[in-house]
Amino acid sequence: MVPSEERPIFVATHPRSCSTAFERVFMTREKDLCCLHEPFGDAFYYGPERLSSRYEGDHNDAIDDRENSGFHEATYNSVLEEIERSGKEEKRVFIKDMACYLVPPSDHPTFDKAVLAPSVTPSATYNGNGVSIPVKNPTVLPLSILKRFQFAFLIRNPRKAVPSYYRCCIPPLNEMTGFKYFMPNEAGYRELRVLFEYLLKEKVIKHPSLQAANGETNGEHSVYNNVCVIDADDLLDNPKGIIEKFCEMTGLEFDEKMLEWGAHEGCENFDKWKGFHEDAIGSSGLRPRTKKKFRTREEEMQEWLEKYGEEAAAVIDRTADENMEDYEFLRRFRVVV
Repeated sequence: MVPSEERPIFVATHPRSCSTAFERVFMTREKDLCCLHEPFGDAFYYGPERLSSRYEGDHNDAIDDRENSGFHEATYNSVLEEIERSGKEEKRVFIKDMACYLVPPSDHPTFDKAVLAPSVTPSATYNGNGVSIPVKNPTVLPLSILKRFQFAFLIRNPRKAVPSYYRCCIPPLNEMTGFKYFMPNEAGYRELRVLFEYLLKEKVIKHPSLQAANGETNGEHSVYNNVCVIDADDLLDNPKGIIEKFCEMTGLEFDEKMLEWGAHEGCENFDKWKGFHEDAIGSSGLRPRTKKKFRTREEEMQEWLEKYGEEAAAVIDRTADENMEDYEFLRRFRVVV
C-alpha cells in the first residue's frame, strides 16, 4: 500500500452535506493539491456502466441527456485513469465524491449482489460464459483499487440534508440541476455506511475501539486512528479546529489562510453540476456560524409543509427518518476537537 501521505485523499460523502464548502477549503491549496470534484458521478449517471436510473432508457430524452452531458462514454476505469493522470502533476490528489456512486442503488439489478464494474473487473472474476462472478465487495471497484486512496468521510444530519436535496429536484432550481424529480434512494447514507463498514472490515481504515475489541492492538495502549469522519455541524461551528484536525489526520500541512478565498474563484469544475453548488460558489470563506438554529420536528414539518406541500413534506420526513440510523452509526466515529 502506498504511504498515506502520498495516496490521493478521498472524501466520501452524501448529497447536501456541505461538502462543496469543505472542498473549497482545499481548492486554495492549488500549489500542492489537485482537487477533483465528484469524478465518479460521470460513470454513475451517464456512462455505459451507469448505475443510476435517473437517465436510464432508450427514449430520446434519456439519450439526449446522457449525450449532452459530455460523459456518455465515461466508465469507472476512465475515471480512475483521470485520477491517475492528475497524480502525475507532482501534486497530491484530493477527491470529493459521493459514496453512492460506488455502491449500486436500491433500484439497480446488482443491488446487494456486489458485481464489479466491467471496465475494472479482472479477467479472473469472469466465468466461462463471460458473466462476472460476484465477489464479497459491496462496491463496483476492486479492493486493490480502494486501497490506493486515503479515505475520509463527511456526514450531515438527514433532517437538514434531505430537504436541501429535495429543493434541488423541483422548480425552479431543477431547471439548473437537470434533476427533474426527487429520488429518495439518492440520499446516500446507506451507501456511505456500506462503504465505511467494508473498508473497516478490510482494514483499509482502522479505529482504536474496534481494534481493541478484536484484540489487534499487539499490547499497545494507543493505536493510530485513521478513521476520519467529519460532521457538518461540527465543521460549521468550528471550521478552523475541524480543518486543522483533518489536515493532521490526512498528512496535510494546515494553514489558516485555507479558510478564506475569493467568491467564484476556481469554480470551473462545478459547472457539470450546475445549481447544486451556488451557495459554495458565491462564498468567500468558511467561518464559524454565529447562531446555531435548533428546530423541533414539528417546526421542521411546518416549514416543509409551507414550502413544498403536504405530500412532499411527508416524503422528506420519511426519507430523513429512513436514513437516520445510518447517520447515527457514522456519527459515532466523528472527529471531536
